[in-house]
Amino acid sequence: MKAQPPSRLHPPQKPPEQVAFHRTELSVILGLYGRMVAAGEWRDYGISSLREVAVFSVFRRAAENPLYRIEKRPKLRNKQGLYAVIGMDGQVLKRGHDLKTVLRVLERKLIRAVE
Repeated sequence: MKAQPPSRLHPPQKPPEQVAFHRTELSVILGLYGRMVAAGEWRDYGISSLREVAVFSVFRRAAENPLYRIEKRPKLRNKQGLYAVIGMDGQVLKRGHDLKTVLRVLERKLIRAVE
């Protein structure tokens, strides 16, 4: 008589997958972040990798609510676009499929009249 392993009622479940920014995406975002820090506009950031969305939050000061959120939502890849820039009030400022194009809405803040 052979010993059989105990049967499992429920198969092992995978840990929930997380959405995260890829290295190339972070390079583009951190390039913009560095320029905005040099201009004195931004001072801190936070990154969240959740189950359905990855968020890069930008702060003027560490103790405030984020000025902007750069979100990556893979479920919207075929619809409205994978990336979005969301303002402090929750309004979507720009949405699209190309990260550099979406971030242009924030780069406009760097353009100032030189006196």
